[in-house]
Amino acid sequence: MDNEQRFKEAQTAAMVGMVGNIVLAIMKSIVGVMANSRALIADAANSVSDVAGSLVVFIGVKIAKQPPDEDHPYGHGKAESIAAIIVAVLLAIVGIEILTSSFQAFFNRIEPPKIFAVYALVAAIIIKEGLYRYTYRIGKKIKSDAVMINAHDHRVDVFSSFAALVGIGASLIGDEIGIEWLVYADPLAGLIVSVLVLKTAWTLGAEAFHNTLDHVLHEEDIAHLKEIVLGVEGVERIDTLHAREHGYYVIVDLRISVDPFITVKKGHQIGKVVKEKLLEEPNIQGVFVHINPYSES
Repeated sequence: MDNEQRFKEAQTAAMVGMVGNIVLAIMKSIVGVMANSRALIADAANSVSDVAGSLVVFIGVKIAKQPPDEDHPYGHGKAESIAAIIVAVLLAIVGIEILTSSFQAFFNRIEPPKIFAVYALVAAIIIKEGLYRYTYRIGKKIKSDAVMINAHDHRVDVFSSFAALVGIGASLIGDEIGIEWLVYADPLAGLIVSVLVLKTAWTLGAEAFHNTLDHVLHEEDIAHLKEIVLGVEGVERIDTLHAREHGYYVIVDLRISVDPFITVKKGHQIGKVVKEKLLEEPNIQGVFVHINPYSES
């Protein structure tokens, strides 16, 4: 897949998620207020953060699309990881807000929610599961941190909406059969939603943050790259090989040893072949080869 097609799919996924989240945020907010459901209002707040998250992903993908320039010779691929971190922070803020408001509800007398809150949540679960499956498939296909975190954001919304559904259902049943304390199942569901949101923010944010720190791929991940290099005629030894993830692509820094008695031109040609071979790998976009004179020591 070429870069143009990749970014087109990433931006489409972000746009679809944004439109879906706007619709859900409006629906949950209106129904949550009318149905007097704290769990549904908490879920609506989560959807509002998802709108901002999808917008951040859209912008991040657009920046990552830009080619290398003088200030960014390695390209702009990390913009996607930075977008993923911003989405994680937004999730954490919303999770804390939901946690606080739901906890405070236990110290006030509340009324049970209305039955139509259930219908809104069932619709939200169906829509969000569809968005998750679509976005996850795209994120996996194009290897995008930002799109993947957006997909998992959709999935946590499925779980949070289900938790809200259980809480509202328990509250309604308690009101129907006269068990007054069950009415607090609604804010309890809000607490569960907040924990799910915070856990997702931490897990996915930590992964995205890790990807921005120029970590190198593990030995098992670069074994096939070493085989390619050693298969080039004239390469006597690999001194070092570091493959760094730079967003959705990989940059390789390589030091190889060649016969010290060949010409500089010949050594350059060997390095050029190594570079061309590595660039044939689908996820590698940059290769920097340094030539050393081979010695036994």
